[in-house]
Amino acid sequence: MSHYVACMTAILSHMDDSHYRDYIQSFTTRQDLMDFLMETFIIFKDLIGKTVYPSDWMVMTMVQNRVFCRAINQFAETLTQNFLHGSNFELQLWNNYFHLAVAFLTQKSLQLENYSHVKRYAILYKYGDMREALGGSIRDMWCNLGEHQISFIPDLVGPILEMTLVPHVELQRSTIPLFFDMMLCEYRLTAKFSSFEDEIIKKLDSEVEGGRGDEQYKQLFQKTLLDCCKKHPHLAKPCENFVAMVTGLMERLLDYRAVMYDENQAYRMRCTVNLLNFYKEIDRQEMYIRYLHKLRDLHLRYENYTEAAFTLLLHAKLLKWSDEPFSAQTQGFESMHTQRQVKESLYSKIIDYFDKGKMWEEAIVLCKELAQQYESELFDYEMLSANLQIQAKFFQNIMTVLRPKPDYFAVGYYGQGFPTFLRNMIFIHRGKEYERREDFELQLMTQFPSAEKLKTTSPPGDDVKNSPGQYIQCFTVQPILVENNLFKNKCVPDQILDFYKANKVQNFTYSRPVRKGPKNPENEFATMWIERTTFSTAYRLPDILRWYKVTSMCEITLSPLENAIETMQTANEKILTMIKQQQSDPSLSINPLSMLLNGIVDPAVMGGFAKYEKAFFTEDYKQKHQEDQEKILKLQDLIAWQIPLLASGIHIHGQKVTGDLKPFHERMEECFTQLRAKVESQYGVRQLPLFEGPHSSRPRSMMTSFRPMSTISTGSLGSPGFDKDSLELPLPKKGISKSQEKLDVEEKKSEKRENRNSLLFLYRKNDRPSISDTTEHSKDVGASMSRNMSDSLLDKRDEQRPTPQGKTTSSSLPTISGSRKNSFGGRVKSAKPPPLPKKISPTVYEQFSPDAPPEAPRPARLGSVKSPSSLSPVKSAKSPPTPPPKGKRQSQCETVKASHQ
Repeated sequence: MSHYVACMTAILSHMDDSHYRDYIQSFTTRQDLMDFLMETFIIFKDLIGKTVYPSDWMVMTMVQNRVFCRAINQFAETLTQNFLHGSNFELQLWNNYFHLAVAFLTQKSLQLENYSHVKRYAILYKYGDMREALGGSIRDMWCNLGEHQISFIPDLVGPILEMTLVPHVELQRSTIPLFFDMMLCEYRLTAKFSSFEDEIIKKLDSEVEGGRGDEQYKQLFQKTLLDCCKKHPHLAKPCENFVAMVTGLMERLLDYRAVMYDENQAYRMRCTVNLLNFYKEIDRQEMYIRYLHKLRDLHLRYENYTEAAFTLLLHAKLLKWSDEPFSAQTQGFESMHTQRQVKESLYSKIIDYFDKGKMWEEAIVLCKELAQQYESELFDYEMLSANLQIQAKFFQNIMTVLRPKPDYFAVGYYGQGFPTFLRNMIFIHRGKEYERREDFELQLMTQFPSAEKLKTTSPPGDDVKNSPGQYIQCFTVQPILVENNLFKNKCVPDQILDFYKANKVQNFTYSRPVRKGPKNPENEFATMWIERTTFSTAYRLPDILRWYKVTSMCEITLSPLENAIETMQTANEKILTMIKQQQSDPSLSINPLSMLLNGIVDPAVMGGFAKYEKAFFTEDYKQKHQEDQEKILKLQDLIAWQIPLLASGIHIHGQKVTGDLKPFHERMEECFTQLRAKVESQYGVRQLPLFEGPHSSRPRSMMTSFRPMSTISTGSLGSPGFDKDSLELPLPKKGISKSQEKLDVEEKKSEKRENRNSLLFLYRKNDRPSISDTTEHSKDVGASMSRNMSDSLLDKRDEQRPTPQGKTTSSSLPTISGSRKNSFGGRVKSAKPPPLPKKISPTVYEQFSPDAPPEAPRPARLGSVKSPSSLSPVKSAKSPPTPPPKGKRQSQCETVKASHQ
C-alpha cells in the first residue's frame, strides 16, 4: 500500500495552483465534483489515521503531510466557492472537511513536542509547523459558514476541542475563541447554550482522561473566554458561570488523571469522589453515574465490598420502580429497557456486596423493598419466596456469625507537601477486619514514603503545618453509638447492638491523659485528668468511602473522679458482656474471663478500686470538693454493683474450670469473699435484675435499666418533652385488709411472671455456687418488688390510671422489705420501705432517670446482709426446698386460683 501512497504523493507534489484549478473545472456537473471531494476527504482521513510508512521514515511522512496540507487548503477554496451559498450548501461535505482538517492537525507525527530538540529544529527548518497554518484555515472556514454555523452545534464541539488541546500556544489562542462563537450562535437562536455546554463537558472529560490538556491550557481557556465575554455584556453573566464550571471541571479532571494509575488508593478514590460530586452539583446525571461505577470498580479491586454496595446504591436511588424507559448508556445494562429492570438488577448486586461485607442489616432493608415489589406490584411469588429465604439467611447470620468490630483511626496530614485535598486536614479512616493500628500505619507510610510520623497525639503547631515536608499523625478513636429509638426500653440481643456500635457512626472520641498538679507516686488516679476530643465527620461511616474529613472538633476535660466513674462503669459493662458471652456459647474458653475476674478481685494483680477509695472517699477530699458529693455516691454505687456481677462471673468460672485450675479458682473465691464482705458492709448490697426473654436461652442486654449512665451522659428521660407528672402509681389502702395468705399468693404470682422474663443469674436445682446469695434470695422472694416496675411505668405511662383503693394489685405494691430499684436496674436493700405517693414526685422520678444520683450507702436489713464471717464458701448456705412434682404443682396452682377468685 505504501507504494501507491508514494505514487499519489509524488503526483500531487508536482501540481501547482493552476493544475488544481483546471482539474476542478474539468467536472461537468456539481454532483460529480461533490462526489470527488467526498471521496478525497475520506481517503485522506483514512491514510492519516493509518501508519503507511515505518515509524522511522520521518522524511516520507513529512513529505506526505506537506502535500496533503496543500491539497486540503485547495479543496477548502472549492468548498467556499461551490458549496456554501444558498441552496448550494452541503452540510455533509463541510462536516467531512472539518473532521479531515482536525484529524490532520492532531496526528501524532505533527506533535513536535514529542521529538528531541535536534529533530524538532530540523522539521521546523525544512517543513515548518503545519499545525498553525491549518488551524488558521479551520478558523477561517468556520467564520465563512455564517448562518450555517448552528448546523454544526453540537456535533463539531468535540473535534474543535480536540484541536484546541494540541499543546501549541499560538494555535490555542487562535482556535479557543471558536467556542465563544458557538455559544453566541446558540444563544442568539435559543436564548441559552445548554446543548453546547453539555457536549463540551462530555468531550472534555474523555479528552483530559485520555491525556490531553494541562494547567496552562486551563488558564488560557479561562482568560480567552472571559475576554470574549467582556465584548458582549448581555452574555457576560452566563458566560462567566460557564467558564467557572469548565475550569473547575478541568481542575478535578487533571487531579484525577494525575492519580489514575497511581497505587495510592486514597488519592484515586478521593479524586473520583470529587468528580462525581461535581457532576452531581451541576446536574449531569450521565457523567455522575459513569463515575459512580468507576468508584465501584475501585472498591471491588481492593475488596471494599461494603463501600462498593453504598456506591452502587446511589445509582439505584436515581431510578424508580416503574416501566419508564431507561435511556442512559451505562455499561452492563444494554439489554435492559425499563427503570424497574435496571433497579432490580442493581439491588441484586448491592445485596450481594452487602452480604460479602457482612452488612446484613443493610441488605435486609433492600430485600424488604424488593419483596414489596414482588408481592404487591409484580405478583411474582417465586421471586418473593427466594427473597424471603435470603432474608431469613441474613437474620440467621446476624445472630450466629462472628463479626469483628472494625477499628477507626484519626489521621492528620500536616505540611505543605501534601495535595490540597489532604493538606493540614484530619480524616477518620475505617479499618478492615482485625486490622491493627500498627498495620494501618505501616500501609499509610508506604503510600507516603517521604512523610514523617509524629510521635505525639497533640495537635501540631504552625511550624509543622507550614513546613514544606509531610507529617502524618495517626491514633485510634472510639465511635460513639447513636441511640436507636427502635431499641428504646427493650431487651435487645448483643449481636444486634454490636452492629450499631461500630456502624452508622459519625462522631468519634479520643481521650488523652493529662497530669495536673504534683504527681502522687502512691496513687496516680488522684491527679489523672482526661482531655477528651470529639471528632465529627461530614457523613456516616461506612459509606462510599472508607474515610471522611473531620468537619468539627470539640474538647472537654474530665476530672479524676469523673474518670474513675467511667472506668468503673466500663469495667462493669465488660464483666456483664463476658458473662453473657459465656452463657450464650458454653464452648468459649474461660481464659479471658479468668484474667478479667482475677485482675479485679485479687488486689495483688491490679490493686482493685482501693486506690479510688484512698483518692476520693477520704474526709479531706470530701471537705475540699463538696460539689463532688453526688459523684462520690455514684462511684460508690458502681463499686457496689460490681459485686453481684463478679459473683455471677465466678459462679460461671467455677462451673467450667478444669482440675488443674482449681487452686486458681479457689484463690479467686477466697479473695472475692473478702472483697464482698468489705464492699457490702460499706456500700450496701445490690441484686441483679433478670433479663432473659421467655423464648430464648441466650442472655439479652437491657438498653436502659441495666446500664448506669456516665456523669456526663444524658438520657432520653431527661428531655424537656418528658412529662414527669404523667407517671402515676395505683394507690394501696392505708392498712392492708387482705389476709397475709392472700397477699403471699398475689406476690408469688407476680414473682412467677417475673421469672418468665429471665433466668440470667438464676442457679439450677442442686447446682449451687460457692459464692451466692441463696439465703438472702430465699428470704426475700415473698417480699420483693416487681423487677420490671420501672420499665413498665416508662412503657405504659400513657395507659396507667389510679386504681381505686379497694382494688389494689400486688404487682403495684412496694416490697415489704423496702427493696427498690436504682438507675442500674437491680435492687438496693434498705432498712424500711419508702412511702407510696399518689403521684410520682420529682424525687422518685429521678430514681428512674439514667442520670439519677446513686443510692447512699445504707445499713443492710437485719438478717439480710451477711456479716463478713458468714460470707465464707457455700457450706453455711441453705439449699432451697425441692420443688414438688409437676402434678402437685398444677393442683396447687388451681387451689391458688380458686382462692384468689
